[in-house]
Amino acid sequence: MNYRLLASILLFTQFLSAQEEASQLIIRGDDMGFSHSGNLALIDSYKNGVVTAIEVLAPAPWFPEAVKMLNENPNVDVGIHLALSSEWDLVKWRPLTAGKSFTDVNGYFLPQIFKHAAYPGLSLSESNWKIDEVEEELRAQIELILRNLPQTTHLSIHMGFTRVDEDLNNLVYALAQEYNLIYSGNLALEGANYIGETKTQSERLASFTAMLDSMKPGRNYMFLEHPAMDSPELQSIYHTNYEDVSFHRQAVYEFLTNDAVSEEIAKRGIKRIGYKDLKGQLPRSTGIRENFEMQAFDNYLNAVEKSGQELHSVLVMRNGRVIAEKWLGEHNPKENHIMHSVSKSLTSTAIGFAIQEGRINVTDPVLKFFPDLLNAEERKNLKDLTIEHLLTMSPGHAEGANSNIRSTETNWELAYLKTPLVYKPGSRFQYDSLNTYILAAILEKETGLSLVEYLKTRLFDPLYIETPQWDKSPTGITNGGWGLYIKTEDMAKLGQFYLNKGKWITKQLLNTAWFESATTKKIQQAPSWVDASVVKEADSDWLQGYAYQFWRSRHNSYRADGMDGQFILILPELNAVIVTTAKIENMQAEINLIWEHILPGFKN
Repeated sequence: MNYRLLASILLFTQFLSAQEEASQLIIRGDDMGFSHSGNLALIDSYKNGVVTAIEVLAPAPWFPEAVKMLNENPNVDVGIHLALSSEWDLVKWRPLTAGKSFTDVNGYFLPQIFKHAAYPGLSLSESNWKIDEVEEELRAQIELILRNLPQTTHLSIHMGFTRVDEDLNNLVYALAQEYNLIYSGNLALEGANYIGETKTQSERLASFTAMLDSMKPGRNYMFLEHPAMDSPELQSIYHTNYEDVSFHRQAVYEFLTNDAVSEEIAKRGIKRIGYKDLKGQLPRSTGIRENFEMQAFDNYLNAVEKSGQELHSVLVMRNGRVIAEKWLGEHNPKENHIMHSVSKSLTSTAIGFAIQEGRINVTDPVLKFFPDLLNAEERKNLKDLTIEHLLTMSPGHAEGANSNIRSTETNWELAYLKTPLVYKPGSRFQYDSLNTYILAAILEKETGLSLVEYLKTRLFDPLYIETPQWDKSPTGITNGGWGLYIKTEDMAKLGQFYLNKGKWITKQLLNTAWFESATTKKIQQAPSWVDASVVKEADSDWLQGYAYQFWRSRHNSYRADGMDGQFILILPELNAVIVTTAKIENMQAEINLIWEHILPGFKN
């Protein structure tokens, strides 16, 4: 054995693994537009330093210069730094609109967001702000920046005004959706900050590297700072309790342009990114905001550990936002996980798109799509078999009739079609992944595209499902009923898409009628692995009925599920989605823990 070669391969494999699981870090520079000194430092911190995103204040006095500089550097990841305050004592800015409910007697923004002893009565939280006036102002700021900086990717908040009231956070969330912008407050970003002192540059670097060392593989982080150049202009900018602005921000500027900083980041394999690199990530929220008790999630994780179940990941959504998520063991958010039979629900969705486009219909006979494969007698046996029978797992085969096809045949579609039907199609439920495989074959014949290619523009691209992989048969047909690999968050996106009945953000991708048909019970019979004479219907999620490649579940829910515990659970009455990846043989035990612990966490 060539041990040197083996060692090289192992090292290379470890290197690739490290690359795949590397932490990602946004380094954000805030407040462009508040001063000429700040504008110069922010641009230089991007061009010759480590800054990856710059936030712009539309109402600020040096906004026109900021526009010029940013358009001269078109690759900057630009953010709209929404502002409802003007904090400096000697430099002020006004709203772009009247904004009378959140301005001072001179028409300037109030200096503080929260109550401050040095500025009594001059905070947003103490004012009688009106939500309609705030909305008008924020729209004006967004539209001014988009008009001048169309490359803008995201929204962020100046001085945390969304913490004043949940209505403000909901407003920004809605505006981000409407203007197709990322909202930084809704991303799966962990805040990163210095760990230690920052009085000197050496202390600052040591504290920054300590922060880098604390980052976990596969996570996304955001570090923000406010660089500016020391100058007479900057020396005149201050407010009570922050008088050394010029000295402090000059130090920050020097730090962000210090080669040692980029070297420390590179040394640890951390990837610097911008918000634009997180486009398509699901919005995040909290249990409190979405009326979910987080203790329920903790109880679930404790129960999983106690039971010995091999859970790989779990993610909970409510009201369109992720409220709880966890990856266990070596698994991480960037991992494409095997879906097993969750694949079937994706194939069903592709059928829905093909019906919407007038390519096929559920009542179409299956033989229509395979005119040359069978002789007259064989065709006679299949004359009543339709697409709907495949969707509902009720073609009429004897139990186990197709069990050897995948292991012994090279043309699965031919072998399947030659298998005689012994029951009337639609009369008997017989779970068989090859039913879904034939659906995939029909789709690929009709579209001339693989399933991944067909779903790319219709579903995967709009939902930002970027790296789907799907295994194929010996004849090159996508497996359809199994073999799909996607990420946990991709599963959650699909769950939200199903919960929204085909709508994604503001666009109806697939008509509502398909979901109303595809997710309601079509056939009620126990699968072969459940003894209905022993198991009560009320105790089993396998006895709630089957739809178009979706299982009905207890608590008036439905699901896509795959062997070993892959679940996309959709709970319409709670406006919630729960997804898991796992290697758990007893899937009923897995879902029982979800009902027992996570379900009670949802409050009305």
